Amino acid sequence: MDLSNSNTANNLSEAFAGESMANRKYLFFAEVTRQLGMSELSKLFRETANQETEHAFAHFRLMHPELVVGDVASLTEEQKKAIASRCLELAIEGETYEYTIMYPGFAEQARADRDGKAVVEFEAQQAESREHAGIFRKAAHNFGLLTHIENHHAQQYTEALQALEGVKASPKAASSDPATQKWICRQCSMIYDPTEGDPDSGIAPGTPFAAIPEDWHCPICGASKKTFVLYEEAVAA
Repeated sequence: MDLSNSNTANNLSEAFAGESMANRKYLFFAEVTRQLGMSELSKLFRETANQETEHAFAHFRLMHPELVVGDVASLTEEQKKAIASRCLELAIEGETYEYTIMYPGFAEQARADRDGKAVVEFEAQQAESREHAGIFRKAAHNFGLLTHIENHHAQQYTEALQALEGVKASPKAASSDPATQKWICRQCSMIYDPTEGDPDSGIAPGTPFAAIPEDWHCPICGASKKTFVLYEEAVAA
């Protein structure tokens, strides 16, 4: 039965998104309550998060029956490769949407909201307006960083798909020039580009990674500087 254009297909998609969001939200709550020393409540949040994952998986199986694996032993290598390829295709599709449309649009809107909000709020309450402007500025900055991250993810998935299809990976290398040498966070994939710096953290554009203070942290996930490794990019032919 083709559900591609049905209301049920849309509902399954929304249900999957809702259950997925609930999973991450409850895991966040679990971490917060763990830090507060409330181990039983933290455990409850984690257990519920796992249940929400199962709900999301059930919805996704209905959305993509081509990915449902029954008897693995009965699958040929070509069938296995087709399933894995489909997973990568969907991953590439999602990451590409995020870095080409979603995050650039979010960043643009955040900048617009910051400016408009500041004008109104400064007239009423300067301190609150400054706080709001800072929040929106931070959001715009993070959306910009996430655009690069999702682009990186899409490239990784594309390379994995090409590998499945027998395409040899292009050689990669990190820049040897500290002025252009990029570094990537192993925890969240945030890419530090010295040409852009990290102005919100006081790191001016043009600052090589080695010159960043040791107490600097990843602006996305908060990981320490030592979590970053050299970022290798495809070498131009």
